Amino acid sequence: MGTIDLNADLGEGFGRWRLTDDERLLSVVTSANVACGFHAGDAATMRRVCELAAERGVTIGAQVSYRDLAGFGRRAMDVPPAELAAEVAYQIGALEVFARAAGTRVGYVKPHGALYNRVVHDEVQAAAVIDGVLLADPSLRVLGLPGSRLLELADKAGLSAVTEAFADRAYTEEGTLVPRGEDGAVVTDPDTVVRRSVELARSGAVVARSGARISVRARSLCLHGDTPGAVELARRVHERLVASGVRVESFA
Repeated sequence: MGTIDLNADLGEGFGRWRLTDDERLLSVVTSANVACGFHAGDAATMRRVCELAAERGVTIGAQVSYRDLAGFGRRAMDVPPAELAAEVAYQIGALEVFARAAGTRVGYVKPHGALYNRVVHDEVQAAAVIDGVLLADPSLRVLGLPGSRLLELADKAGLSAVTEAFADRAYTEEGTLVPRGEDGAVVTDPDTVVRRSVELARSGAVVARSGARISVRARSLCLHGDTPGAVELARRVHERLVASGVRVESFA
């Protein structure tokens, strides 16, 4: 029935505080979006997650963000393009040090939070992210929403653009994510998340918040690591995908 990658946001802690169960999630997912210190994460956390990912053969991705530790990268910001490009490259470079030390490499880049949503439509900010990726490593893949300006510009720049879908987020009829501040933006029922995961992997479609069935063709499926019961939910999704004839493996 096809192939799908499972990615999750990991390393989203800071100092003694940890948000995600990195070790257990890394036994389920095939790609790890590692926080690079701007919305969460620190040097020790990045090093630990890279080592664990390398041990398990999980592809490492740099989850780049606006510089917003207090707001967890979810607050809207206007960053000058040259500054944003430099900060994207900076975050990738920091994670690459720890990936190499663990015997592997950073394989892709995924924006986080407000930056992720901004580059769906904002060409200036999307171009800045692409400039930052090119500055860091032109061989990197870029993970993002299908139809986004980010992926369009990545493709034009010669970067490998990888589409992703969200089993635990509500969609608009236009194929974008419902803003987190709105009711029903996050799908919390485990059975619904599992069912949506299989539907996305097998048919490339999902039911939008309005009830309309929309096309969401994706090579990777994101499961948020900061939701309650994230590990068990990820395991259920993985098992149901395999049972449905879908091969689960990294896009890299």
